[in-house]
Amino acid sequence: MNPRWFYSLLFLSTLLSGLAHWFWPGEAVRFTLASLSLILWAAMLGKATESVAHYAGDRLGGFLNATFGNAAELIIATFLVREGLLDMVKASITGSIIGNLLLVLGLSLLFGGLKYRVQSFNPVLAGHNVSLMLLAVIGLFVPAALSFQLSAGERETLSLIIAGLLIIGYILWLIFSMITHKRELTVDQKEVEGEKDEALSANPASETPDWSKGLSILLLLVSTFFVAIQSEWLVGSIEAVAHALGWSELFVGAFLIAIIGNAAEHSAAIFLAMKNRMGAAVEIAVGSSLQIALFVSPALVFISLFFQKPMNLVFTTAELTAVAVSAFIAASISRDGSTNWYEGVMLLIVYLILGSAFYLV
Repeated sequence: MNPRWFYSLLFLSTLLSGLAHWFWPGEAVRFTLASLSLILWAAMLGKATESVAHYAGDRLGGFLNATFGNAAELIIATFLVREGLLDMVKASITGSIIGNLLLVLGLSLLFGGLKYRVQSFNPVLAGHNVSLMLLAVIGLFVPAALSFQLSAGERETLSLIIAGLLIIGYILWLIFSMITHKRELTVDQKEVEGEKDEALSANPASETPDWSKGLSILLLLVSTFFVAIQSEWLVGSIEAVAHALGWSELFVGAFLIAIIGNAAEHSAAIFLAMKNRMGAAVEIAVGSSLQIALFVSPALVFISLFFQKPMNLVFTTAELTAVAVSAFIAASISRDGSTNWYEGVMLLIVYLILGSAFYLV
């Protein structure tokens, strides 16, 4: 990004969003400006996280990028829970999962594959990701499958139990992947260095962070703060705008909010794939989906209790179908640890199919 025009646009959009929020009565204008500012702050968040990832390494860096990239989605979803828009929250969770598995990963494979004929990453990690995707699908499927046989209170209790188990499973996965089996899940160091040397020779400036470690962390925190502010303003006007445009909560949550919230992952994963660092790009896209399914959505079940608006994990048939289809094709493509541009095209086609279906539902 060109720093001068980007920072100018970031400042201007944030200023206009603030003025519209406090002084402009039109919900559409508020929503548009809040969306623009949120996208730019999410891009700043992604850039800052990418800089931190340079100092932390691909594995931990990918995790940090996925985590802070998901900060926007978690914050938006929390404000939606506070407003009682639980159906939109579930739709946004669905959209985040399929958006990362299909849109973010698809664009990464496409643009990376157009530059490099074949790109590889750790097949052992890919195999574990496939298993975790299946765990996520099971965790979301079981409450819906049994919902008709349970009372409202029993559905809430079952959701809390499953949410707790998924969070425990995710925490244990972090321990497994980053501590006890870190070596097995890390790409061979020589391969990493070879990829970096190749990317560096193609673009000598690509491996030099724009900021120091301290400044990167500071900008990470500042970006997260403004993402939270803009998310609250966005949620304040989204219901009125969706009603005015005739869009369903399912479509708004699954695609509009998900695309806005995924801006950080979009930019970071694509840039890394184009630097031939497909392992880090996959870690961001797939890792972010897993984090949404195994940690963020269960966490929202507990967060909803603080607002006295309990949310369960009973998703609609359309939402479960979308998640299952996305997990299936993403698992099929990533299982062998090798990717190309056409596999990216297939993921994007599936995303457009689901988008068309959700729009018409």
